[in-house]
Amino acid sequence: MKTSEFKKILKPLIRQTVKEVILEEGLLSGIVSEVAKGLQGNMIVETKTSNSFSQKETDHELERQRRIKKLNESNKFGDIFEGTKEIQEQSSGPLSGLSPNEKGVDISAIEKIANGKWKRLI
Repeated sequence: MKTSEFKKILKPLIRQTVKEVILEEGLLSGIVSEVAKGLQGNMIVETKTSNSFSQKETDHELERQRRIKKLNESNKFGDIFEGTKEIQEQSSGPLSGLSPNEKGVDISAIEKIANGKWKRLI
C-alpha cells in the first residue's frame, strides 16, 4: 500500500475521531472555559492620566525643596546648596551624571608619588 493511499484512508478516520472526542465528550467546553478563566486573570487595562504623572513630578519637587529647606535651617553652615546648579541629565555613559563644567579630581599628587615612573607605565 502506498503512503498516499494510506493517508486517504487514515485522515478522514482521524478527523472524525478527534471531532467526536472534542464535541461529544465535552472537551471543547472545558478548553474554552479554561481559556476564558486565563484571559480574565491577565486582563490589562490602559488608562491615560497625563496630569497624574506631572502632579507626581510636582509633588516630588516640592518634597525635595522642603527637605533642602529643612536641612539648611538645621545646620550651622547656612545654605550649603547656595550657588550650586542641578546636574543636567545627558545620554547614558560613564560621565552622564556630571556637569560639563566639572573640574574632576586633581591627580598631580599621584604623579609625584610615581616619581617619574608614571610615563613608563602608560
